[in-house]
Amino acid sequence: MPTDPPRGQHAVDDLLAVLSLEQIEENIYRGYHPRGGLSRTFGGQTAAQALVAAARTVDPGRPVHSLHSYFLRPGDPTLPTVFLVERIRDGRSFSTRRVHGIQHGEAIYSFAASFQRPEPGYEHQSPPPDVPDPETLPTFAEALAPYADRLPVSASLAETVDLRAIDLHPFVQRDVGPREVARHRVWMRAAGRLPDDPVLHSAMLAYLSDVTLLHPVLVRHGISFALDPVMGASLDHALWFHRPFRAVEWLLYDAESPSASGARGLAMARLFSSGGRLVASVAQEGVVRPVTPQARLTPRQNPLRG
Repeated sequence: MPTDPPRGQHAVDDLLAVLSLEQIEENIYRGYHPRGGLSRTFGGQTAAQALVAAARTVDPGRPVHSLHSYFLRPGDPTLPTVFLVERIRDGRSFSTRRVHGIQHGEAIYSFAASFQRPEPGYEHQSPPPDVPDPETLPTFAEALAPYADRLPVSASLAETVDLRAIDLHPFVQRDVGPREVARHRVWMRAAGRLPDDPVLHSAMLAYLSDVTLLHPVLVRHGISFALDPVMGASLDHALWFHRPFRAVEWLLYDAESPSASGARGLAMARLFSSGGRLVASVAQEGVVRPVTPQARLTPRQNPLRG
């Protein structure tokens, strides 16, 4: 018997449409944005689109193993972004691509990715932490229902991701104050079905990896994007893919912040499958800047970033 689609399928389908880039010319693609929601483009979406653009120029037998990116200017979600792909190198084992995202004739985003044909080698990994099962935890909407009117998250972003927080969410962190350990752990997965295309699963992971990564910085200081006069934005983002995974299955996002200084916060995270396999590692530095009440951004201007 056919089953009903997951609750977030329409939002995931919208994201898949956004990832279906239009090819303008050889190595040139155009990407659009979801309707409504944020006043600037979500960094995870831009990274996902750039990855799709780069992967279209690489042998399908070479999956991505790392990407590194800089967010240079706020993106305008009312305009498409043009992605220019540079084919830097195709070697016997590795392919390297550079991508620039352009709006208004200026670069808003710079991205480099490396792809590798599968080959055997040494194997080891860090052990996963001992955490509750995701199905025993409240959904994102359930956990944050008392703060729904102040959440700096667009509806499309929240609906695309099935997120279950293990540690107290930074949106309610004010209730307990600063923590000694700057750590934040969540289970996450795409909130709907995805095609079997590995590129789309990698792109979805790039999208997911930018959703809560700056939260350990907030946890350490007991602050909140929703409740305190603070703004946040991703500056750079690095993602390493270690092992095969499916973005529709639960992934444990174990993030820590080793440092914050100069109005910037650094966060590093590991992504484990529900079976305990380390599938990816992430690092990001972002602006985490206290602002005066007069200059505080509204929820629509200050989307959930990092």
